[in-house]
Amino acid sequence: MPDASHPGADLERRILELLRSRARTSTICPSDVARAAAPDNWRPLMQPVRDAAARLVDRGEVEITQRGEVIDLAAARGPIRIRLPRETR
Repeated sequence: MPDASHPGADLERRILELLRSRARTSTICPSDVARAAAPDNWRPLMQPVRDAAARLVDRGEVEITQRGEVIDLAAARGPIRIRLPRETR
């Protein structure tokens, strides 16, 4: 659960809300979150959204993917997607 005491908590909440409002197998783009938070001035939020996603990854609440594969966000270059963790069998 996002910690409401830090500045990025709203973005963490928005990431989880967007993911939970879609099919369990869906992904979202960081720009989806930025646009939801600030429709008229979303571009400055792109790095804060990635930072919020990184905190959620650290807590095991989301995964970051590129081309459908889970990756380490620190190593990501280019577009990423965010998704809820997939169950492994």
